[in-house]
Amino acid sequence: MNEPLHIGKIVRNARIFNPRNAQAGSMSDTALLAALDRLFELLEEQGVEYLLVGDIALLHYVGGRSSEKIDLLVVPSYLDQLPEIRDFEGLQIGLLLTSNPLFEEVRRRHATRQRFAEREIPCATPAGLVLLKLYALPSLYRQGNLARVALYETDILMLMDRQKVDVEPLLAELKAHLSPTDLASLRGITDEIRQRIERFGGQSR
Repeated sequence: MNEPLHIGKIVRNARIFNPRNAQAGSMSDTALLAALDRLFELLEEQGVEYLLVGDIALLHYVGGRSSEKIDLLVVPSYLDQLPEIRDFEGLQIGLLLTSNPLFEEVRRRHATRQRFAEREIPCATPAGLVLLKLYALPSLYRQGNLARVALYETDILMLMDRQKVDVEPLLAELKAHLSPTDLASLRGITDEIRQRIERFGGQSR
């Protein structure tokens, strides 16, 4: 059985290999690990409704790249009582707020708890992560952000392949949140991804 991922070590390693940190200075390992521990302790103590999403949640399911950023999907009302979460002790924290109906749907329908080395943490399911990435893709295409598009499409492929995520129910969920044109584009993208998985027979495992 694989050992649980250690979030602190993931963030630390990402910082070590980021050349910008070498130029600007960075937190010590001890300070970083302590700050992360305090962050999740605070969220737990205050009963904050949140989910871990983004790259670190992805790493729990499929492995791959590291990340300095802690992405959290949060109910907005908790930000009033914990404004420090937006900039917590030098950590990079990204917030998705459930005032967005799609994000609220992920919180209600695609949440689980996963064991990390530090503690058990509320986390988006593989289907929830795919849903978030599909939702973001049309906007990334319009922005011409091809690097981000490539990353997201690869993430979707890995989750579909390794976690057997069925995108059909997710495309149905997105009907209330995206235009028919965007949905048609996403269907073409996911059909192509399915074909790639079938062509290589799941060799990415």
